[in-house]
Amino acid sequence: MSKQQIKWSAVLLSIIAAIILLYPTINWYGLDSAERARLEAYRMRPKWLLNLGLDLRGGTHLLMELDVSKLDAKADINDAMSRAIEIIRNRVDQFGVAEPLIVRQGQRWIVVQLPGITNTEQAKELVGKTALLQFRMVEDSETAQKALGKIAELGVAAFTGSQISTAAAKLVPEGLELYQGKENALYLLKKEVPLTGAQLETAKVDTGGDYGMPVVAFKFKPEAGAVFSNLTGTNVGKHMAIVLDNVVYSAPVIKSRISGGSGIIEGQFSHDDARALAIVLRAGALPAPVNLIEERTVGPTLGEDSIRAGLTASLIGLALVVIFMMSYYRLSGCVAVMALILNLLYLLACMSYFKTTLTLPGIAGVILSMAMAVDANVLIFERIREELRLGKPVRMAVDQGYDRAFSAIFDGNLTTVLSAVFLFQFGTGPIKGFAVTLIVGLCISMITAIYVTRLVFESYLSANPVEELSI
Repeated sequence: MSKQQIKWSAVLLSIIAAIILLYPTINWYGLDSAERARLEAYRMRPKWLLNLGLDLRGGTHLLMELDVSKLDAKADINDAMSRAIEIIRNRVDQFGVAEPLIVRQGQRWIVVQLPGITNTEQAKELVGKTALLQFRMVEDSETAQKALGKIAELGVAAFTGSQISTAAAKLVPEGLELYQGKENALYLLKKEVPLTGAQLETAKVDTGGDYGMPVVAFKFKPEAGAVFSNLTGTNVGKHMAIVLDNVVYSAPVIKSRISGGSGIIEGQFSHDDARALAIVLRAGALPAPVNLIEERTVGPTLGEDSIRAGLTASLIGLALVVIFMMSYYRLSGCVAVMALILNLLYLLACMSYFKTTLTLPGIAGVILSMAMAVDANVLIFERIREELRLGKPVRMAVDQGYDRAFSAIFDGNLTTVLSAVFLFQFGTGPIKGFAVTLIVGLCISMITAIYVTRLVFESYLSANPVEELSI
């Protein structure tokens, strides 16, 4: 096999690989939205997929603020922010949102973008729940029952919002704390917290509740499981309260020692509520509450309009470039157009392989990288023209045209790549998307504009005695 045949084999294999990588994306977006939603719910997304960002697909944008006043006095804000972002990312990943954007903004703000999630209430519940889980014993002594009766007589005055009122606080016996239940029941709990959600190993949805209602089944880590076993063994016949974010979800009677560190949380959950609760318990509690500062919902219709407008602009620009190259550079212009199409094919295939999220700024990066590819071909063709005007043979003119244009092409692309690297390093989500597509596109354009087009010219010139080049 000749050297040229090996090169053409490499080009052909790369084209086949690109088509294979792009096929799942084409097939995925060919499905209707309901089918895609069903497959996403079961985590059946293709392995290689070009994801669409919030501005193209629609979804929810949240700006949240970490309530640093609730942090421990010795806590480091930067460390708390990092933990909060990591916990939110874990929750979102387990929920199944494709390619979310979760980044810090400023001193204590967190930007959360969830493509495909248009139910803002569901998003806020998932992301914003502190998820501080506690297992505490209910105080059921006669003194506690009398105090609870007097507090109940206060009615709505027992609490101011979610905070206990001064009048109710005076009636709480020493060593106990007053909590509300999900259905406005009142509980007096011991201050001691034997176990917390931080000691959970796993939590999942089950159907062990009354009438087959969903419950959240949990399991403690081995060390905590021994504590749970001892706690239940020494408190048989008493109530244990399961408290989540200062609300008593259930207070079941301990009927016997519970070995193995397993249990369930009941609370008249819907399946979605139970699933969301299990997710936040697995991901862990936030270091402090987060407050919602801003929320926006981007409708999928707007995303479709953006895609349509972007594709239209891209096709018009591509058509104008094709017309110019073919009319000005004739057959050599056709070679440049072929390289441009390959450049786009390879770029989209790479983005699918690396599961990149495509946004409107990302589309701008694609278009700019293609423009740089056209510029590289123009430099090469003008160099070849200069060599031909000096009376050099066609083969020599082509070789020297490529060799002398290379330095200008490399310098231009290198400076642009360096600029894009800085944009990626210091920019936020959309700017990073622009930088990524630009960097990858420029690297690919170096291959298509220099390697592939030169291979076409070399194959043509070696197969035919050419005295005049159509350029």
